[in-house]
Amino acid sequence: MTTATKDSSGHAETPADLSAGIASRFPTAYSILFGLILFMAALTWFVPAGQYDRVENEALGREVAVPGSYKAVEAAPQSLFDIFLAPVNGFYSQSAGTANAIDVSLFVLIIGGFLGVVNSTGAINAGIARAMNALRGREKWMIPIMMALFAAGGTTYGMAEETLAFYVLIIPVMIAARYDAVTGVAIILVGAGIGVLGSTINPFATTIASNAAGIPFTTGMMLRFIILGAGWVACVAYVMWYAERVRANPELSIVANMKTANEAHFKLKGSADDEFTARHKLILFLFTLTFGVMIWGVSSQGWWMAEMSGLFLAAAIVVGIVGWVGEKP
Repeated sequence: MTTATKDSSGHAETPADLSAGIASRFPTAYSILFGLILFMAALTWFVPAGQYDRVENEALGREVAVPGSYKAVEAAPQSLFDIFLAPVNGFYSQSAGTANAIDVSLFVLIIGGFLGVVNSTGAINAGIARAMNALRGREKWMIPIMMALFAAGGTTYGMAEETLAFYVLIIPVMIAARYDAVTGVAIILVGAGIGVLGSTINPFATTIASNAAGIPFTTGMMLRFIILGAGWVACVAYVMWYAERVRANPELSIVANMKTANEAHFKLKGSADDEFTARHKLILFLFTLTFGVMIWGVSSQGWWMAEMSGLFLAAAIVVGIVGWVGEKP
């Protein structure tokens, strides 16, 4: 059974209350980023400065570093005003009058809109629900299949927060199959996590990092596929081992003391009955095709941020039309 502590007023605090309190005290992403700016500015006063020679890369349409050309230069310690200029210079260099990361910012905004349009159609939810229905009674094999789907989401577009809706779908099915809640959580969390770890074409990780390094994002693609495949096999093997162990002996569950509470909580939650229509299938096909076209364009047509942004903008419009997504929410 769960325990509760008491706050200063004597009221009992549940674990959920404690978690919420911790989350409220943790700094936001903006605070962390500004802290990093302060830290890096401080380093400019102590770390010797240096730079590489740079040449224009016609394939990428930008300057890239020349290997082996590093040399020391005069230090330029950053002032307090420079700290506040840093976020601005990240987008637009006020000294050189040139754009820096505007192309990346637009790409992130546009692909975020594309993913929002796809999610709003319900195609991804319906597709996973259909797979769950097809495997009802054979939930053991749902583990590798579902983890493969979530890994695919992680490796293609960094699927993470988007998985929240699936917990109420998958956990009840796992509990009904005599597994535990942790099994359902692991399918989603570990599956998507290994996909992000082996980000093959994840634009929010691989593409942006490659752009910063001045190399095509297809560089090292095979290695990332190997990491993704090997990691997925290892994760699936462990989750299946744990799940079967718990099924054979529920006392071995990490949350064995919450078994009754979890069964009561998830008994009526979630549904795997979403209709998987022809429209949903077409949207998922367009979703997959878009990433395929992106790989083709970058690897053989010299595409980069501008072309990819245009691709995802066009794809968002097409998916919106196919899915009958309204202009207003």
